[in-house]
Amino acid sequence: MDNLQRVEHTIIAENIVLAYNNDEPIIQNSTFKIKSKDFVFITGPSGSGKTTLLRSLYGGLYIKSGKLEVCGVELFKNIKNSKLNLLRRHLGIVFQDYKLIKEWSVEKNIILPLLINGYSNEVCTAQMEKLLAHVKLSHKTTKYPLELSGGEQQRIAMARALAHNPTLILADEPTGNLDDYSSEVIWNLLRSANEQLGMTVVVVTHRVPHSLGIQHRQLNIEDGLIYEIS
Repeated sequence: MDNLQRVEHTIIAENIVLAYNNDEPIIQNSTFKIKSKDFVFITGPSGSGKTTLLRSLYGGLYIKSGKLEVCGVELFKNIKNSKLNLLRRHLGIVFQDYKLIKEWSVEKNIILPLLINGYSNEVCTAQMEKLLAHVKLSHKTTKYPLELSGGEQQRIAMARALAHNPTLILADEPTGNLDDYSSEVIWNLLRSANEQLGMTVVVVTHRVPHSLGIQHRQLNIEDGLIYEIS
């Protein structure tokens, strides 16, 4: 894992507290573990802290107290940028608002994480073409994000997240605003990433799909506490 240790648990959280600035905590004294190759849903009412928790898992928000470890890297406020950047090379992140680079073509958006990870141009092109076929958008290679529908943009964002074969996929409401066809493509990709490629998958959602067809866990957030639904 490029200088990151292989670990049994992809995520370990012990008594974590999350808050913005000095505001009242959103997540309070919560403990949970996510094993390697788990498929986990994070659910809870609107405003309960689902996205806040997800942000903490890639260093977008640092814990106020407790301990948070992702892929063997402890995340805390004064972590070195070099260590954080190394961790993020092993993450695939899917945002609800896509976060594609609008000035770049579909092709360049997907290739970006591959270039960051040092793959050759030949590998970048081959992987990009394979992923575009998986998301049923091979005919959109030269298009730009604003020329695509919301569903198409999210499918490109999903392809970008998977491009460099990450250890951990973090997805924030990946199908929240999508049509049924795009939603099915996204869920199929996440299922395949977990089952066939052994990636750990963590998905924030307000509704767990009934027909996913894969063994999964569900962590629910309510009143600032995280607990597992069996």
